[in-house]
Amino acid sequence: MDRATAIFVDGIGTAAASSGVLSQLQGRIFGLLYFRDGPLSLDEIAAELEQSKSNVSINIRGLIDWHLVRRSRQPGSRRDHYEAATDFFRVLQEIMERRFRWCVRLVLATLGEAERAFGEGRGAPPFAVARIAALKAFFTVVDAGMGAFTQGKPMDPTGLMNVRVLVPQKGGRGRA
Repeated sequence: MDRATAIFVDGIGTAAASSGVLSQLQGRIFGLLYFRDGPLSLDEIAAELEQSKSNVSINIRGLIDWHLVRRSRQPGSRRDHYEAATDFFRVLQEIMERRFRWCVRLVLATLGEAERAFGEGRGAPPFAVARIAALKAFFTVVDAGMGAFTQGKPMDPTGLMNVRVLVPQKGGRGRA
């Protein structure tokens, strides 16, 4: 592998490892395939990255699942070959919907459960009610924005700008 490709492959691997979405090896595989003009076989990928074929195969499946890599057949070959996706809008839609929007909805569900628990007990302290309301308003707007993005619609930034988090401070002072 030439120096420029190695720099790119290692950089994408490092970025992937810090993303929380992909592993370092998945990032390196994607980087290698993205920097190639045509598809590569598992053997070629494993050799270039100095990894076992089984390790590359396991990581390729994750990349296919995230729509970052696609399998392609080559005429005259019985082996699967792989190439990197180049439609980043589609890739980001998938990541936003399956990873980040899921987390946002988890927070919203948790807030709903907390509200119900307070309703079943002796009531919530006023600061908790305010904090839950602020989080709920914020994450509801974020969820709507992500929904628009994943559907290819424009996101309205005014919703986020209009959400004001008012959290009472000790001593009764609020903060905007």
